[in-house]
Amino acid sequence: MIQKTKLKSEFNKAGLQITSEAVELLDDEINRTVKKMVNRVKEGNVKRLTANLIWVALGKLNNR
Repeated sequence: MIQKTKLKSEFNKAGLQITSEAVELLDDEINRTVKKMVNRVKEGNVKRLTANLIWVALGKLNNR
């Protein structure tokens, strides 16, 4: 799901190294997080996620 080259680039910019295994683990974690967001939006009966409704995906109970 993530752009692995972009992820590696961000670590390299910070002077850090990242293994392929770590990239895969981060990709898995990000996939799970996105799926949680999708479920929240679906359960919130939101048909189109907009900037004003992003709080639904993030799991916040208010939009502040």
